[in-house]
Amino acid sequence: MNRPSTQSEEASEKELYALLHISPEASDEEIRRAYRQWAQIYHPDKYQDHQLKDIATENFQRIREAYEVLTDEYKRQIYDIYGMEGLTSGLELGPKLSKLDEIKEELEKLRRQKAEEKQSAHMRTSGSLLANISLPQYLEGGGVLRGMAMSTDIQSQLSKRNTIAIGGNLAVTGNSGTAAASALLRHQLSSVSSVEVIATAGLRALIGVQTSRHLSIHSTSTVGIAVSLRDGSVNLSNAWTRQLSETATGNIQLVLGTESNIAVGWQKKDEKTSASGELKFGSNSFGASAHYTRWFSSKSHGRVAGRVGSTDLEFEIGCGRRISNFSTLRMMYAIGIQGISWRFELLRGGQKLIIPVLLSRELNLMMAVGALVTPSSLYVLLKKYVAKPYYLRKEKQKSLENKEKSATQVMEARAAAAKAQKLLENVSNRKRSKQAENGGLVIERALYGSSKAIKKMGEITDPDSVESQVLEVAVPLNFLVNDAGQLKLHGGIKKSGIMGFCDPSPGDPKQLFVEYTFNRLQHRALFNDLAEVIIPDEDHRL
Repeated sequence: MNRPSTQSEEASEKELYALLHISPEASDEEIRRAYRQWAQIYHPDKYQDHQLKDIATENFQRIREAYEVLTDEYKRQIYDIYGMEGLTSGLELGPKLSKLDEIKEELEKLRRQKAEEKQSAHMRTSGSLLANISLPQYLEGGGVLRGMAMSTDIQSQLSKRNTIAIGGNLAVTGNSGTAAASALLRHQLSSVSSVEVIATAGLRALIGVQTSRHLSIHSTSTVGIAVSLRDGSVNLSNAWTRQLSETATGNIQLVLGTESNIAVGWQKKDEKTSASGELKFGSNSFGASAHYTRWFSSKSHGRVAGRVGSTDLEFEIGCGRRISNFSTLRMMYAIGIQGISWRFELLRGGQKLIIPVLLSRELNLMMAVGALVTPSSLYVLLKKYVAKPYYLRKEKQKSLENKEKSATQVMEARAAAAKAQKLLENVSNRKRSKQAENGGLVIERALYGSSKAIKKMGEITDPDSVESQVLEVAVPLNFLVNDAGQLKLHGGIKKSGIMGFCDPSPGDPKQLFVEYTFNRLQHRALFNDLAEVIIPDEDHRL
């Protein structure tokens, strides 16, 4: 079976190949032959002692799993592309798929479906809280709080085709306030179309229905009608969305009714940037808006935005930083016809806390410069004297926790490797004795582990000083010496997967050091983790 090499293949540890001691390009017959050889060593029925039987059972299950995966054409291709994660995720492929691209495409599709089903199985909530603060109002003797608004939305999957969303909002400005509630029921008619029934109560009470349909793989159309419950007015809407490229979409929306308007928009988003723009023309107004966001790293980003129209003129600039896996803090500086202001945003999951702070109603140059410079200076000071020391302490604590967890995992892996070597020991010693009698290949000492640890050992005369970072593997290597007196380990495979091996230093580059005799002459060699090993070699002779 010809399986093209991919980048993900090269990065894979290929542990299952290492377990059976075969090449990643091994044929089905070679896999079966290797399995039979290992089964002779690890089959539980060969041992009467309960302890040895338990060890054999544990390792026999490992080689059995490797055999079952690698002799199944489709499972093997999934493993080569995605490793064990692709197999244990519960995704399965049918026999109709034969090409590598088809397998990758189907696997990604099933993975997305599984993620969506898992997400939709739970109720999702989102909400926002806005607190308007006004310094001019406070200085004039009024309260510092100009107004507040809050909204919330709860969405739940009723069934595979039906979704319900219930929301509400409340806004208070001065001595007056407004409130509204909404409900939406979405029904998926087919894989390409859906219909939604919408109802709202409050200042703008209405009931409406809209339907969406994928016209093609790149185009979607939405048509809707809404009737006001207050005056009976009717609004018709029609929207078209088109995928312009892999990262960009465009849309046109037309609304006919009491507030007729037409809007044209564009959005683009990739790994580093996000941008959008919109032009909107109505019967009584017009407006244009745009924004651009650039991610400088996985944690920080900058943002520029602007709005211009018949009632609005404002420019914004700011930055944001991810402060945890689920939370992002953003600060914006805005200047426009309504004055100079800051806006602070805290986003966590589906929740938002927004605090606009009006600094001045007038466009004063000194105030504009001060409002721009002050938060930047404050950010630098806080980062240097508060945030950075805090994160350093947090990273140190996390490092200690990971170290303790890793130490436990390494201890368990060492114990498993020792058990595997115990069953190899008798055959390994017989092979070693036979090779020694004939002047053949005898592995005197072999160490596998951290490259730094092995280098620190100098001439490798004192392995005890770095024992925690290396593993003695002479037993499994002597076992793998063939009748012709040769040892071969396949390239491109991490050696930690070999029976009797383990990873004694997770995260570190590793090497294999071997001291051996051949023709009763001393040899020594050092190999990188993914390098092919062929012993004996005249170049290794001391």
